[in-house]
Amino acid sequence: MDMRDRVNAALKDAMRSKEADRLSTLRLINAAIKDKDIAARGKGDDEAGVSNDDILAIMGRMVKQRQESARAYEEGGRLELAEKELSEIKIIEEFLPKQLSEDEATTAVDAAIAEVGAESIRDMGKVMGVLKGKFTGRMDFGKAGPMVKDRLG
Repeated sequence: MDMRDRVNAALKDAMRSKEADRLSTLRLINAAIKDKDIAARGKGDDEAGVSNDDILAIMGRMVKQRQESARAYEEGGRLELAEKELSEIKIIEEFLPKQLSEDEATTAVDAAIAEVGAESIRDMGKVMGVLKGKFTGRMDFGKAGPMVKDRLG
């Protein structure tokens, strides 16, 4: 079952069980996917809409946005809003593949450097390209970038 179908099935289940918070988060995911579909159509890519990798990237961005919002709410003393953001993260993460652990990420970075034959910081783009190709949705590239930089620098 592709990602779009999984989200739609979960949306229907949430409607049936009257889970308002879950339903609203799933609707946000659906809206983000449809926005991406519309943007793709505008560029002339109207075959099948967005791919599963695109949907994973969308959800990854949604998680990151909510983490930043939760942090800002906590700093501002708005704990109830921070809790809402964190609960939305849990719902979104149900659809994301299991994240790589710190050790797995380090191993993946080393393997990508070896695969590309990277020797200097100028090869960082190639290494990141390999990582994004293999680990989209499973790796935090905000943390992987500095890891690659440390190894190559």
